Amino acid sequence: MHRLQRRFILIALAIAGVLAIGTAGFVLIEGWPVFDALYMTLTTMTTVGYMEIHPLHFWGRVFNTFLILIGVTTILVSLGAVTQGVIEMEFGEVLGKRRTKRMIDKLENHFIVCGFGRVGRGAAAELRHAGVPLVVVDRDPERVERAMTAGMLAVSADSTRDETLHQVGITRARGMVAALATDADNLFVLLSAKALNPKIYVATRAAEEGAEDKMRRAGADAVFAPYAMAGHRLAQALLRPHVVQFLDFATGAIDLAVAMEQVRVAERCEAVGKTIAELQIRRALGVVVLAVRKRDGEMLFNPPAGTAIHAGDYLIVMGKQPDLQALEALLK
Repeated sequence: MHRLQRRFILIALAIAGVLAIGTAGFVLIEGWPVFDALYMTLTTMTTVGYMEIHPLHFWGRVFNTFLILIGVTTILVSLGAVTQGVIEMEFGEVLGKRRTKRMIDKLENHFIVCGFGRVGRGAAAELRHAGVPLVVVDRDPERVERAMTAGMLAVSADSTRDETLHQVGITRARGMVAALATDADNLFVLLSAKALNPKIYVATRAAEEGAEDKMRRAGADAVFAPYAMAGHRLAQALLRPHVVQFLDFATGAIDLAVAMEQVRVAERCEAVGKTIAELQIRRALGVVVLAVRKRDGEMLFNPPAGTAIHAGDYLIVMGKQPDLQALEALLK
C-alpha cells in the first residue's frame, strides 16, 4: 500500500508541476491573468480543444507547442499509472496469496508459529536466525504484514481451524509453536496439530496457573509460562547475576558467535562406539560437551571423558558456530 501511495503522490506532483509551468509561462510570455493562464494550461493538457482565451503571439505559440507535448504525455502516463495501481489494489492481494501458497506447498520439515504477538515474534525471530524454514499464522492482517515485512512467510487465518493447519503444511511440518493469546486457543491448536500429525513437536505457552499440566496431558512436548519464567529470571539476576550472565552468553544474547546446540549421532557414523576422549571433540574442534542425552532418555550432565557415544544419542554442546557445524558434519 505504501508503494501505491508514493505512486499517486508522484502523479499528483507531476500534474501540479506541469500546471505550474504552463501557468507561469503564459503569464510571463503573454502577460495573461493567472486564472486565464491556468485555464489555458488545463484545457491544453486535457486536449479538450476549446479556443484560445486570448490570441497567442509567436513565442506564445512556441511555448504552447512544448506544453502540448509535455502536458499530454504527463496525462497519458498518469492515467496508465492510476490504472495499474487500481489493478494492483484489486488483484495484488489475490496474487500475493497464490504466491505464498506455492511457497508453503514446497516446504518440508518446517516450523509453524501460531500467533505473532510478543511471544510469537520472539520465537519466529529465533527460528529465522537459525536459518530454518518457517511460516507464521495469525488472525490479525497487520501482524501478518509485519511478519512478511521481516522476510517471513505468513498467512492471515485462524490457526485453530484444521483447514488452516492443512494450508500451512501441518502433515509435513517438523515442529510448531503455539503462542496464541489464550490458553484455550493454544490447547485447541495443540489437540488439532497432534491429531493431524502425531509426530510433530509442539511447544506452547501457558499463561494461567494449572494450564501447564493440562497441556502436557494433551500431548505438548514443551510448555513455557512466560510470566513465571520472567519472574524466576528476575530473581536469579539478583541472587546469581554471574550465572544469568553466563546463560545469556551461552544462549547467544550477548555474543552471537557462541551458542549452545544439540547434535544427534547418526546411525551409521564413525563416532558410534567411541568415547568422548577418543573423539577429542574439545581439543580438535574447540567444542565443549555439556551433557549427553542417551537414546533411552537418560540425561548425563558433564559426562566424563570415558562416556561412549551411541547412535541416537544427542550431544548438548557449546562453541562457535563454525565449530558446531564441523561437529555436526562429523556425527553425520
